[in-house]
Amino acid sequence: MPKLPSPAESFGGSGRAVRVSLAAAAGFYPAAYVMDRPVVALYALFTPVAFGVLSPLPGSGRRCAGSVLRAVPAAAALVSLGTALAVTTWAAAAGMLLVALVLTFGAACAPRLAGVVPGLQLCYILACFPPYAPATLPERLGGLTLGATALLLGELLLFPPPRHTSYAERVADALDLAARTAGLLLRAEAADRGTARRLRTVGTELRLSRQPHGGRPTGAGRSDRALAQAGSAARRVLDQLAALGELPPAPADTASQSLLHGIAAACSDAADVLRGGRSVHGAELLQELTARFMNERGGGPEGRDECSYVLLRHRSTLLTVAVSAVTVRAAADLAAGGPALPGLPREQFWYAGKPAVRLWLVRISGNLTPRSVVFQNAVRTALGLALARLVAGSLDLSHGFWALLSVLTLARTTVVGTWSAVRSAAAGTLFGSVLAGVLIIGVGEATAVYAALLVPMMLLAFSVGPAGGPAWAQGLFTLVVSTAFAQISPVTWRLEEARLVDALTGSAIGLVCGILAWPAGARTEMRRSVTALLRAAAPVVRDAAGAVADRGIGAGAGARHGTGTEAGAGAHAHCGIGAGAGLVGRPSTDSLWPVLHRLRIAEAAYAQFLTEPAPRAGDDGPDWLAALNFGSRVLTGAYWLPPARDAPELPPGARRWAETAARQVAAAAVRAADLPLRGVDVRIAPLPPAVPPGTAAGVWPLLVDLEVWLHALAADLATMSGARRGAPAEAAGT
Repeated sequence: MPKLPSPAESFGGSGRAVRVSLAAAAGFYPAAYVMDRPVVALYALFTPVAFGVLSPLPGSGRRCAGSVLRAVPAAAALVSLGTALAVTTWAAAAGMLLVALVLTFGAACAPRLAGVVPGLQLCYILACFPPYAPATLPERLGGLTLGATALLLGELLLFPPPRHTSYAERVADALDLAARTAGLLLRAEAADRGTARRLRTVGTELRLSRQPHGGRPTGAGRSDRALAQAGSAARRVLDQLAALGELPPAPADTASQSLLHGIAAACSDAADVLRGGRSVHGAELLQELTARFMNERGGGPEGRDECSYVLLRHRSTLLTVAVSAVTVRAAADLAAGGPALPGLPREQFWYAGKPAVRLWLVRISGNLTPRSVVFQNAVRTALGLALARLVAGSLDLSHGFWALLSVLTLARTTVVGTWSAVRSAAAGTLFGSVLAGVLIIGVGEATAVYAALLVPMMLLAFSVGPAGGPAWAQGLFTLVVSTAFAQISPVTWRLEEARLVDALTGSAIGLVCGILAWPAGARTEMRRSVTALLRAAAPVVRDAAGAVADRGIGAGAGARHGTGTEAGAGAHAHCGIGAGAGLVGRPSTDSLWPVLHRLRIAEAAYAQFLTEPAPRAGDDGPDWLAALNFGSRVLTGAYWLPPARDAPELPPGARRWAETAARQVAAAAVRAADLPLRGVDVRIAPLPPAVPPGTAAGVWPLLVDLEVWLHALAADLATMSGARRGAPAEAAGT
């Protein structure tokens, strides 16, 4: 057996262990001893286990109780379906395949559904095994209702878990920090390294991977999409403010101060909206300030005609902050149920006017591909459970239920993870079976002893088991089940032998499925999706730079992309200016759609990748987050970089520089897509030293905007490929 978990780890889940144990006992004892209904007792016992241990619901007691209440009708339907399909092995296995596929795949659309999926699957598993007894359906449903009611009351009344900070509140806190930082910069106070580090740290904590399961805004509905977009834009605001504070000091100018004031007000206002308050100014104010800033920033400070490069770079960086702040302000309104902001690109908030059914269909269709880890996990789980049900029925395993329970609890997304879990669980099951056999032989038919031991056994199993891992969980749960079954019907030590055989059979089936169905989990998909993302993004870099060089009249002028798919969500395309600034030269739909689609697939793979154990310590492979940032930044520039149609014409030298620099970054992206071991370090040609006399003053701001964007993309590529970790890198460009 593995090392016993520490008391702190064990007692950390003691509140839930008490709630589940008392709820199970409250239903089991009356049904077994007062009503003398073993079937009712069995379902009253396993329902709290299903939704309290197998599906540990996150959140406060009220939220957990609500989740249980909403799950009861679905659980009753699955019990009824399993009871009907238990007529034959093939019917039960086919039903298991369909139920597991629908539930596991549907969990990708609703985080709350994901929390109860294992419990719902257990309800079908319990009912689909022999004996085929449709006459017992009322007793099964009665036991389900009794157990669910006891658990619901326990969640509300017994040691309710403390309320955790919601994701909306985390984003609001981050925006308050952004507003305070903008105020510091407004007073010409440079942000020190500590401030910049804090901004980036808070931004990192907003990543969905850092949020507890069930608290992530990953649903398909409008509110979840808007909240996720607000969080992504808030992270960008914090990172860009950190970069702005680290720039060399620039001369103070009225245009920048006005925009900084608007950014601070917008961030503070968005934070109030996310906490449930009312909007004061709305995103329109910052949108207007940004459009005005773009028109005025070409001139020098204090009325001077010349504008230094330092000031231009400062203004370009400030513009990126404003673009993200407009996005987070508009997304906050949508998350709170407000209307979409007129003037912003329709594609950026494409979900704002879509009905909920349409949004669900978009999410489902976007994951119906073998390259989606959501699809892979659903197929892997469904095949494993269906095969286990078929084997258990064909071999007439006396307690085949345990084979399916082993598949359900031990299957992992990688074959290495599955083997580790199976190995530990097998040791725990063997140890627990031996102890249970000794208990049964020693106690015999003394039911009162089993009744006295059941609650302490459950308390121990449900507190130590989850903290100790598969070995402790399986071993202690074996004792719980043996103690409970000994009160329902006469048992011998043969029960433990059957449970051990069935558990090992299910473990073997899960391991075989792990070997045959995408054994590498998200790691292989991570490489594939990032490779596809980088190759799809390269043409967009060239198109966006071409639109700048051609003053918005060139490639893809006036293009709008309304794909209506998950890929078209534009969750990371943070244009904040839109029609207000006359941006008409975006890259075409044909080039943007693949980037949006590949970014969504890569994000899903990355979310699973973070949950899988590293293949070896000190893994220094590609930085996948930097690759996702690259794709997101490409889309950002594709929206806001192309200038208005009446923008000044670039001189030939500047146009050649724009095309050359963009070609260098695009070529580097293609090279990085092959994930070379030596990395890729992008060397962008420097800006032209001067522009010819008589050139319009707006040329330099356009060029500096493009330079800031391309250098950020180059940094993402270098970080992703490992060139920033000291390895010799392949140079892209000359």
